[in-house]
Amino acid sequence: MKTKTLTRAVAVAATTLLLLAACGSDDDSSSSVAATTAAPATTEAALNMTPGDGVDVVAGRASWSTGYVQAEIFTALLRELGYTVSESADMELGPQNAFMAMAEGQMDFWANSWMPGHMSWLLGELTDGSLIGDKVTVLGMEIQAGGLQGFLIEKGFADEYGIKTLEDLDNNADAIAAYDATDANPGNGLVDMMGCPEDWTCDNIINSMLKGGGYKNIVQVKAGYDPMWAQATDMVNEGLPVVAYTWTPSAYITTIRPGDNAYWIGMDYILDDSNPNDQDGGEAWDQRPGSAAIGEDMCPARNAEGLCPIGWAAADIQAAANNDFLAANPAAEELFKLIVLSVMDVSVANVEQAAGADPKDLAADWIASNRDKVDPWLDAARSAG
Repeated sequence: MKTKTLTRAVAVAATTLLLLAACGSDDDSSSSVAATTAAPATTEAALNMTPGDGVDVVAGRASWSTGYVQAEIFTALLRELGYTVSESADMELGPQNAFMAMAEGQMDFWANSWMPGHMSWLLGELTDGSLIGDKVTVLGMEIQAGGLQGFLIEKGFADEYGIKTLEDLDNNADAIAAYDATDANPGNGLVDMMGCPEDWTCDNIINSMLKGGGYKNIVQVKAGYDPMWAQATDMVNEGLPVVAYTWTPSAYITTIRPGDNAYWIGMDYILDDSNPNDQDGGEAWDQRPGSAAIGEDMCPARNAEGLCPIGWAAADIQAAANNDFLAANPAAEELFKLIVLSVMDVSVANVEQAAGADPKDLAADWIASNRDKVDPWLDAARSAG
């Protein structure tokens, strides 16, 4: 119990410093949305309205575990509207397959779009010549500018070799040799940076960054993310050099902690829309301005504006759904537009999930604790349906 309490406290401190400072407090936007959608006192008749009666819905979720709780919240609220919703775990997909499944009508919605990173999949072409974006809509304000992404570097190594940016690392032969001695492919003369699994889109973005920035001595290693992160954590705890991609909200930054045993590493090069690897949809991976208001204790690199040049745009986490489904289910569409989640709440839930909690239970607890927000959303959805 003490361990779980400590972990939760670390998560709260880390997410508060990194997210609320860098991206703005979500509490204000949550209360604003709740206020603008607040309905008159709920009547008995309104409570009994179930616009989803008789409608089967196929839910999906992302193939990264930090998106499970969001998927369960959306699913549970749809069920309160009377919809019969499938288990999101039955359709666990990476973004390319998820957007294709929604476009083809095999999946009705998911809650795990990261924009602008996933914008490229809306530009994909279907067999009939139409675009996925013609049949799928990204909507709502689930977590605005709340998806902070970047690379963490082990603090002792960074301090020893004066590494603040990827450029510093790429141009330091001694640092490269020291890193290469213990990385995933020792002896190849390269920095093997821990990146993303094959189907998460961030792997493509990282490769575009490395190509566009002209990095000669840094390459991305792709593997299953959770075991790779566990290895990275062990290495950092041993004082070994690591550069690894991660994001928030998540529990990951409670083990490799910016300002404690790691830093966010900066990038002088910020990926634009030039699509350096000439990949389909790569123009949409533009990460400008690629900066965040993160303190120097957590990110020693500074750009001309005095910000951390983290290299990634703060992502909007949003729902996406099949257009035909939305047209036939205005109650669901209205609900998707109104759901707003706090970065802090999701981060803490991720920590509890990592400690063994069931995402369904975490979603149910969140809904029970936030009835003052949830009930107006449901009322507005019932009115729309």
